[in-house]
Amino acid sequence: MLKIIIIVGAVSLYAVAAAVMYFAQRRFIYFPEPSRTPPQAVGLPDVAERIIATPDGEKLIAWYGKAKPGQPTLLYFHGNGGALEFRSASIRRYLNRGRGILMMSYRGYSGSTGSPSEAANVADAKLAYDALVQEGVRPEDIILYGESLGTGVAVQVASEKRVAGVILDSPFTSIVELAAKFYPWLPVSLLLKDRYDSMLHIRDVHEPVFVVHGEADDIVPVGMGQRLFAAANEPKDIVIIPGAGHAVHDDTTFAIINRWIDKLRTAQAAAAE
Repeated sequence: MLKIIIIVGAVSLYAVAAAVMYFAQRRFIYFPEPSRTPPQAVGLPDVAERIIATPDGEKLIAWYGKAKPGQPTLLYFHGNGGALEFRSASIRRYLNRGRGILMMSYRGYSGSTGSPSEAANVADAKLAYDALVQEGVRPEDIILYGESLGTGVAVQVASEKRVAGVILDSPFTSIVELAAKFYPWLPVSLLLKDRYDSMLHIRDVHEPVFVVHGEADDIVPVGMGQRLFAAANEPKDIVIIPGAGHAVHDDTTFAIINRWIDKLRTAQAAAAE
């Protein structure tokens, strides 16, 4: 009898835990910092705040710095935590190099209204692309940049929009596979609503792809980045940074990414001749 009670109790606890994870799952995926900070407050005087209105009535905060003549613009999709101001150093580095950048915050982040989800993030990212084109930036001058969670957004945008190339910084194969790594005791493939199946969408991306991944990444295993790279269409490049962790944005990473951008632009110019 005691054994039956223990079994029933264990099953009940498991069911409760699974139910909590199901109904609260987005709290385990998204970690927004909701405060709205103007770019000038973090030392970005040449960056303007843009507000992107969505068809369902939300307002998205984005930061936009224009490219210098002849330079591309990065359409940047950040990771699952923090805010735009946390990426101010990266924005400054690219602007100092002459690159333009439009960094969109997801719903619930950086003063944007609403709540994040895969469907909303991808739809909003496409709106950001359209806003960039409306600013006068040509599709052939747009490079998508996905950081961690943002790689799942970038891949889906690239599968539908015309761009010059796609940079995937610390990418995963899918949130389902990644969640299974952290919650092996849960049937995550049945529970997850937001799946970000990049392995599915990467096959529809035909622009140049660049994967950069830290060898010591303890959040997204480097093997995921390597598998996503293997599934990508040509042309493609990959750099594994020895000893680097997850989405490390230091001088080394910055130099690696800018070399690839320069290489991409050189190839574009040669093809146009």
